[in-house]
Amino acid sequence: MRSLADVVAALELRYPPSRAADWDAVGLVCGAPDDTVEKVLFAVDPVAASVREAIDTGSQLLVTHHPLFLSGVHGVPATSYKGRLVHDLIRNGIGLYVAHTNADSANPGVSDALAATLGLTDLRPLAPQPADARDVVVVFVPAEDTDKLVDALSAAGAGAVGDYSRCAWLGTGIGTFLPGDGASPVLGRVGSVARVPETRVEMVLSRERRAAVQKALVGAHPYEEPAYSFIEVAELHGRRGTGRIGRLIEPMLLAAFAEHVTRGLPRAPAGIRTAGDLGTTVTTVAVCGGAGDSLLDAATAAGVDAYVTADLRHHRVSEHLEGGGPAVIDAGHWATEWPWLAAAADLLRADLEGAVQIAVSQLVTDPWTQHTY
Repeated sequence: MRSLADVVAALELRYPPSRAADWDAVGLVCGAPDDTVEKVLFAVDPVAASVREAIDTGSQLLVTHHPLFLSGVHGVPATSYKGRLVHDLIRNGIGLYVAHTNADSANPGVSDALAATLGLTDLRPLAPQPADARDVVVVFVPAEDTDKLVDALSAAGAGAVGDYSRCAWLGTGIGTFLPGDGASPVLGRVGSVARVPETRVEMVLSRERRAAVQKALVGAHPYEEPAYSFIEVAELHGRRGTGRIGRLIEPMLLAAFAEHVTRGLPRAPAGIRTAGDLGTTVTTVAVCGGAGDSLLDAATAAGVDAYVTADLRHHRVSEHLEGGGPAVIDAGHWATEWPWLAAAADLLRADLEGAVQIAVSQLVTDPWTQHTY
């Protein structure tokens, strides 16, 4: 078991609330940070059926993708639908946490899970977001103190590159300086020019770690006045962003790919709709879990063969195809986001080292109940 605060901290490392859209409402909706959590339930929608499942399974936290509140409220009386859900959660000692657009753009996030379900490889963002602002710290240190300093900078957050840590560039040379009156040099003497074999150390870091790295540098460096600088790196696209682009292992015709999508995603009444020439060969695919209408142009610009998303509108799709855009498959809002639940649950389970039981709701909370022809 863990405290609710511990579970929330783990979720927010993966899905920082600061990365949610400005119109979104994410984070902890109800629950006390010092509450004990033994069971967590993941679901797409914070609806009555999901709350009932959380109660019936003895969960202390319900994590949903969709927010309960997207606009301001002045109260949560039990006489209202949403207020009743809040009261049911609190009465049963269950917290509610939301990860929405911050989970959409995460790496990995909602569209990564959708792409994995469809067997896509070589993934990259469809609408990339800038990578975290980064710096390079450059510092000169006596050669014999190099490892000690690199270790200290690494512990403070420098030198992390993908799955690698303690990454540093090292170059050697001669440092020279003249200690003045009042100085207490570690090497050399006051009034005499010193020439010291030194190592130039360069390490990358997230800009938000600059203060911590600077503190570690000054604390670990043997000189009373170490020479160092922080260089701001130009902004680059990162691996975060909305939607994903990937490749099928084996090309297939659009008709067959639509069947592949149908088999890969959970069945829901909304069903699967396909638009485009069914004889088109599909090799590259763009996906966006949930409503992806706004990324039709991005899919066209990316030159993909098909785009899988949800909530597409008649005129928008018609104009998209007439304008030379790729085939589209509308696979339903709930169905395209549901795969994220298992992926997020696996990450949280690993992050909490198995201290909390985590389950994924199998309930179909798609609001549509029948699809007829």
